[in-house]
Amino acid sequence: MDEQAEAVPQPGGRLDRRAELSEFLRTRRARLKPEDVGLPDFGRHRRVPGLRREELAQLAGVSVAYYTRLEQGNGRNVSAEVLDSIARALRLTDAEHAHLTHLAKPKQHKKKPAARAQQVRPALRQLLDLLDGVPAYVVGRRAEILAWNRMAAAVFGDWGELPVAERNWARLVFLRPDYRDLFVDWEQKAIDIVCTLRMDAGCYPDDPRLSALVGELSVKSEDFRRLWATHDVKEKSHGVKKLRHPLVGDLSLNFEGFQLLGESEQSMVSYHADPGSPSAEALRLLASWGADAGRLGSTAPGPPLSA
Repeated sequence: MDEQAEAVPQPGGRLDRRAELSEFLRTRRARLKPEDVGLPDFGRHRRVPGLRREELAQLAGVSVAYYTRLEQGNGRNVSAEVLDSIARALRLTDAEHAHLTHLAKPKQHKKKPAARAQQVRPALRQLLDLLDGVPAYVVGRRAEILAWNRMAAAVFGDWGELPVAERNWARLVFLRPDYRDLFVDWEQKAIDIVCTLRMDAGCYPDDPRLSALVGELSVKSEDFRRLWATHDVKEKSHGVKKLRHPLVGDLSLNFEGFQLLGESEQSMVSYHADPGSPSAEALRLLASWGADAGRLGSTAPGPPLSA
């Protein structure tokens, strides 16, 4: 396989697992330099960026032919020990290591993902409603927004007014100009979404709905095509998100993501502001408006109100 080839998702089809494995290994290898891994660099001209295949094979303790077959997408019968060695040689993160394993040794799922609708337990919906003053929602596979409370609607918009298919973080971030305006660091939010979809693709390469989503976004968004081509994966369970809300202005919110036990494909994400901060006051103001803030925000004229 040509080292410069790129796996291009096809709308409505399946994600090519072999192409995904090939491109992931190639892009991870390309980001390393000989000096990064303790190898001498004699200054010779390199046709491709990063380590050569033979250098990576040497570091991993496998033959060049074996590694070449793996990078060409042939992960059949590769052992966990070999994948561990390659992951160490490539200096993969835990998330990248898990992604490599999913691509090379995919699990056999008894049910196709598309055949099982994602459901949120009633008790979880009750819990969301009880989190008064705390924006929170449940997100599932393919970045689908499955449930939320009134404060999440106040901060991010009233998702209840959208068709079910549009309640998806990837579609919102890449296809809706108002969400590009909402996130101060839109690029980082976009990267996070693409990394999440990449991990889903590693776990469920045969999911036709995921493939259709990737294909649609690849056609409609140049930014998505650019970020998808990086093959980056990572997990981000906490941090700070800065927003520019059309009604209350700038918000700085801490977020926490919790994987739901018994619901391995779902996570709850909550947001809160530092006590006594202007953002905390702004959240209290939004709480007084409730879900109406989401609807008002989408049509708010003029400059944002002061928090």
